[in-house]
Amino acid sequence: MLGWIVRILFAIAAPITALFVARDALNFGLIQTIVTMLLVTGLVWLMAAYAGRDRQAPR
Repeated sequence: MLGWIVRILFAIAAPITALFVARDALNFGLIQTIVTMLLVTGLVWLMAAYAGRDRQAPR
């Protein structure tokens, strides 16, 4: 199950990385991994922000 999530994140990160680095560059895999880690960090931040919001606040 975790492998599926990682594979999906790598599939999302590949076109984002290709905007900045050529696909045949030697460091494409490294940059793709860094972009994937940024995506995971952003996803965790969004989940934390959603869970930490105050539901009793007046609107």
